[in-house]
Amino acid sequence: MEGKIGLERKIAVVGVGWSGFKPFTTEEYRELIFEAAVKAYEDAGGINPRKDVDGFIGVAEDLWEGISIADEYYPDQVGAVFKPENSVSADGIVGFISACMMIQSGVWDTAVVEAHSKISEVLSVNDLLLFALDPVFNRPLWNVDPKTKKPVGGHPYMFAGLEMNRYLAETGTTVEQCAKVVVKNYRNALKNPFAAYGSNLTVEDVICSKVVSHPLKELDASKFADGCVVVVLAGEEVAKKYTDTPIWVKGYGFCSETSWLECHDWGDSVYTRISGEMAYKMAGIKNPRKEINFAEVDDTFSYKELQNLEALKIFGRGEAGKFVEENLTAIDGDFPVNPSGGSLGQGNLFCANGLQKILGVVLQLRNEAGKFQVSKAEVGLAQAWRGIPTTSGAVTILGR
Repeated sequence: MEGKIGLERKIAVVGVGWSGFKPFTTEEYRELIFEAAVKAYEDAGGINPRKDVDGFIGVAEDLWEGISIADEYYPDQVGAVFKPENSVSADGIVGFISACMMIQSGVWDTAVVEAHSKISEVLSVNDLLLFALDPVFNRPLWNVDPKTKKPVGGHPYMFAGLEMNRYLAETGTTVEQCAKVVVKNYRNALKNPFAAYGSNLTVEDVICSKVVSHPLKELDASKFADGCVVVVLAGEEVAKKYTDTPIWVKGYGFCSETSWLECHDWGDSVYTRISGEMAYKMAGIKNPRKEINFAEVDDTFSYKELQNLEALKIFGRGEAGKFVEENLTAIDGDFPVNPSGGSLGQGNLFCANGLQKILGVVLQLRNEAGKFQVSKAEVGLAQAWRGIPTTSGAVTILGR
């Protein structure tokens, strides 16, 4: 594909299904997967996973599952027994892109992608996030008391606070503008029936919430949620067999910047910029602000939405906060951003965040978003970040 623009074989989303999106679910994670898969297959015209699906992609991380080789425990629920199955320990959009490449290569004609979160059962989230740090140089900085030299367990959101502080300093963005992102996404979530955290907050509520890591406040960070998303993909030749409203994949890109905290750019989202450039090249997009109608982007933290929009060249450097402040990114604004409520409004699904973004874009493009439907939805962008402490991200562009 080097040097080429566009997909040689068109690929479409033909079905989506979801379950959960709640702070806590009584169902076991396998029940969440089964429910989402059943909905996705019904949405894809009653496709039979055993007969009609060529391969499956599972997005899972052993640390979050608490099970070694966690991908062995999802095939039953999606109907993938005795079928080709690939595992991706990354964000859901990376799994989605993996399925696209399998179809584009001609190896598969149809594929299913699954990602889920059962984070309510994880009792040591912060410890697991810190466990991902370099064990020699970084982990001791955050985990050792300087007086006693004993492990104390720092909060991983320290990184988010440092990055937010650098971003604000470099761009002139304000904490009030970041708070406006929170207010917008929580209010958008009120219109979304499957969002976990819809609320009518004010900027003052956000600014006055507890400080987590200056200048990051408690309400600047998305709250955790359980949930699952399943997506069914098909090549052009078979897509219309399963749906009358195929949503076409126009382009995609993914990137991992350096894993060394000492070396990555703290004020800019380089991985998002590179991923976006790859996706734009494939989709033939020259002016993303004009050629894309809306976006579902990573908002794990409020400032990330602004940082990502600028890295994607939808807004210029330091402009995103001003546009949010002027309500241009509202559902009825000039360029709606996270009309679903994003991760702030729906909940942080960890590995499933990317598929959560794709779900939001697909519903918009099919005019099935209900009260959070944007007025013009022809082309949408979904972007996700792997999360603390990584510098990995992915982008996909979808259209009618």
